[in-house]
Amino acid sequence: MTAAPPSPTASPTASAAPDLEDLLRPRQVAVLVLEDGRTFRGESYGALGETVGEAVFSTGMTGYQETLTDPSYHRQVVVMTAPHVGNTGVNEEDPESRRIWVAGYVVRDPALRPSSWRSTKTLEDELREQGVVGISGIDTRALTRHLRERGAMRVGIFAGDEYADARPDLLAERVREAPEMAGAALAAEVSTAEPYVVPAVGEKRFTVAAVDLGIKAMTPQRLAEHGIEVHVLPATSTWEQVRAVQPDGVFFSNGPGDPATADTEVALLREVLDAKVPFFGICFGNQLLGRALGFGTYKLKYGHRGINQPVMDRKTGKVEVTAHNHGFAVDAPTDRESTTPYGRVRVSHVCLNDDVVEGLECLDVPAYSVQYHPEAAAGPHDAAYLFDRFVELMTTRRDGSTTSTTDGSN
Repeated sequence: MTAAPPSPTASPTASAAPDLEDLLRPRQVAVLVLEDGRTFRGESYGALGETVGEAVFSTGMTGYQETLTDPSYHRQVVVMTAPHVGNTGVNEEDPESRRIWVAGYVVRDPALRPSSWRSTKTLEDELREQGVVGISGIDTRALTRHLRERGAMRVGIFAGDEYADARPDLLAERVREAPEMAGAALAAEVSTAEPYVVPAVGEKRFTVAAVDLGIKAMTPQRLAEHGIEVHVLPATSTWEQVRAVQPDGVFFSNGPGDPATADTEVALLREVLDAKVPFFGICFGNQLLGRALGFGTYKLKYGHRGINQPVMDRKTGKVEVTAHNHGFAVDAPTDRESTTPYGRVRVSHVCLNDDVVEGLECLDVPAYSVQYHPEAAAGPHDAAYLFDRFVELMTTRRDGSTTSTTDGSN
């Protein structure tokens, strides 16, 4: 195994200050076309060219670098609802993976120059260097309202003066030729190719096998801070490869795509449950636990994305402000416990905006999951206690008890 996760791509020699010539250079034309034909005209932002993906919106007012490098956004065009983006530039510490994963980027008012002592380059320079096509200067509020009313849909960004006179209907036809997110199997495309180890911080207490379905770098770091040696494994790992780590617990990460396509990953998770190894899953991992337990999944109208989503822990009644990035959800009853092949299961958390299932807890095997991101880079940190629950679960298992429930306290 390698000794460390893939390194971020930010260059340590890049300058944060844009040249005056760059600031004064006129931007080229850019056109955004939704699959239903609605069109927005603006200016290029980032690389020139064209890109197609699923249009989604993120409500975070900060943390755009973490958003861009979150593998869960693979094949998605992200619309930022915050009007001013790029203020703090790009730095070397905040990337959540080895590259930018978004298919395209939409902002209303890009910052001319960054203002942060940590910045090493401008956001637009990073977008250009990684070939990410974007658009600026459009009414992102109108676009977001359109997506809220009609749902997430495919979209194309066509950036460059050669698209100035292009017919929107012909561009929309090209958008509709792109694959939809429903039915897409994407975890293997973003996962690590080789296993690697993130060592425990301080005294090692446990070993965890973390299956990388699109993991963010901060997640194994948060586990390591709890004295856990984290073995990050590819999405295609088998039960034999997981078992070879001799894990005290198994973790399934966030990731992109339709959980209904993840039959291999679900089969692996069922073997984890059969062996009664403590399990913790987040986001995509929550959806896969739902499937492993026998529940269905479905596509949300426009999903939950951003760092300000209210979720209630149903055991304690506490409301957490949480970080989300998901377009699919688990179809499980919220009004009662369910009986599954693995015993009793309850919905532990719900979204207060729309009652979507945000967490599952198994009462007869040591397993639980949440739909959101407790590592929460760039915040909030209300859900950090969920890592403590994982430690408690592994401690209980190691001490010889098979009880999987937790008391819900922080």
